[in-house]
Amino acid sequence: MTTFRTFTELVLARTSALGPKDAFIFLPDDAKGSAPQHLTYSQLDQEARRIGSWLQERGASGRQVLLLYPSGLEFIKAFVGCLYAGAVAVPAPLPTEQGQHFARVSGILRDAEARAVLTDGGNAPEISAWLAAEGMSDVDCLATDSADYGDAGAWSEPSLTPDNLAFLQYTSGSTSEPKGVMVSHHNLLANEAAIQRSVGSNSQTRYGGWLPFYHDMGLIGHILQPLFLGGSASLMSPVSFLKRPHRWLQMIGDYKVTIGGGPNFAYDLCLRRVTDEQLAGLDLSSWQAACNGAEPVRAETIRAFTERFEPAGFRPETFFPCYGMAETTLLVSGTPRGTRPVVLGVDSEALEAGQLADPRADEPSRTLVSSGVFHDFDVRIVDPETFQERPEGSVGEIWAKGDSVASGYWKRPLTNKEIFDAAISDGKGGHDEGGWLRTGDLGVLEDGQLYVTGRLKELVIVAGRNLYPTDIERAVQSTDKALGTGSGAVFAVETDREHLVVVQEVRTSSVSTDLRTLATGVQALIGRELNIPAGNVLLVRPGTIRKTTSGKIQRTLMRQLFLKGQITPLYEVLEPGVRSLVADATDRPLETVI
Repeated sequence: MTTFRTFTELVLARTSALGPKDAFIFLPDDAKGSAPQHLTYSQLDQEARRIGSWLQERGASGRQVLLLYPSGLEFIKAFVGCLYAGAVAVPAPLPTEQGQHFARVSGILRDAEARAVLTDGGNAPEISAWLAAEGMSDVDCLATDSADYGDAGAWSEPSLTPDNLAFLQYTSGSTSEPKGVMVSHHNLLANEAAIQRSVGSNSQTRYGGWLPFYHDMGLIGHILQPLFLGGSASLMSPVSFLKRPHRWLQMIGDYKVTIGGGPNFAYDLCLRRVTDEQLAGLDLSSWQAACNGAEPVRAETIRAFTERFEPAGFRPETFFPCYGMAETTLLVSGTPRGTRPVVLGVDSEALEAGQLADPRADEPSRTLVSSGVFHDFDVRIVDPETFQERPEGSVGEIWAKGDSVASGYWKRPLTNKEIFDAAISDGKGGHDEGGWLRTGDLGVLEDGQLYVTGRLKELVIVAGRNLYPTDIERAVQSTDKALGTGSGAVFAVETDREHLVVVQEVRTSSVSTDLRTLATGVQALIGRELNIPAGNVLLVRPGTIRKTTSGKIQRTLMRQLFLKGQITPLYEVLEPGVRSLVADATDRPLETVI
């Protein structure tokens, strides 16, 4: 652990010692070849003092401040300005014309009880109008890229303790009610130290990423970790990456990035979209840790990416599968540096029964990728119903304890008691001292490795079998090239029994037969491979499947939309009992299963 008591103290020390050094380089997203934007440690310090003085003048010290920015250096200045003011930063997605984003940010604004909103000049008028429409006339709004505010000389260093909140990290789940994870300075320093130990980073490390700055991996991994180290980072926007994935890989070579990553889908996107010509111009030899987390890590992705980009200098040991969440600040476990990802083949039937077993000849199997080992946490696998600890090789809910675990969600005392202060039962009526975080993730420990097998609430239980949606989604997507990888959602609905529902995006331009044949092929495969009925298949347009900012499939939300009749399929086939559940069904291309 660092000797600094707060992250604010650490940043003040870094900016003082490293003045002219580049802290961040941002690559603008345009086709005009705009020059990269540089932010030195001394420039960051001056801008943060200006912002901090403005916040202090308006009584925002100790209060929440909402940050609404496009990806760029202004966000970083504003976040550090909140640290300098002793305010609690609340990073959030910039509202757009999409109503769901306005609704989400309005919920965050009210839940966080924000005292001020920081944004840029391009968005300030719209943000001010939005605040007025929300009746928030007492919430100040500042465009931090203007010149006529704040006085760096009037700033005063705040009096903070390790227990003071550094920021609220609102989770990107599928519920309409946002929950802000309370990350203290102590939590943040502890997790940054854990990340450093896990990936072997130092002041010479250069991070490189494209993840949203309001997302925990983008913020804590790609922005705050470089500040923690006194290192530097090269950054670009998510839009820039999604439009031209090769720019991320090109940035890694151009700026000699050593650490950077994203969810599994990012590597799949590179596999699909990077051309041979683009590959020939890449140099990935500096890349030491390609973090892969925030969603299930696929063995086939690791294998295919390694083979595809090996000619550009990518090494098998570069992949860094990891596990973490906002509730633990960020990282819990990771693959030791310099070692290849650990892959484990297991028997599918045994896994459904909650146990690890070697694959059997001619029987269905599943390949698990280890999320590595943990050093800064105590991790247990616990039965989610009895709260008894499960032995090695047995599947259960992942529970964690450590200095990085947040104290709870903002203004959620009852939920916090349940989620952040769980106790392990001894099976005889007694419990341990508690203080365990219930992650909601299912996993298993084997030979010191942590394998994440699924989400507790997303399990599909059919005929007493525990089925993992990711397994079914992969099986579906393997039936035809027109079905997008990572673009499906599987969930269950209940009548007198459980029914499996498959919602899958389809690229109609790639369909070689017709949609009915495609849907029939999906049903046949699930029946054949998983031995379960699949009477409900919806083929939908690309972009229909809802995902979080980190790329996780929002299955719970997709289930809700399905039951409300708010999914418009290109083609669907539904069982009568399931159709009766769906609200406000319309005349759509469909077939009813008799």
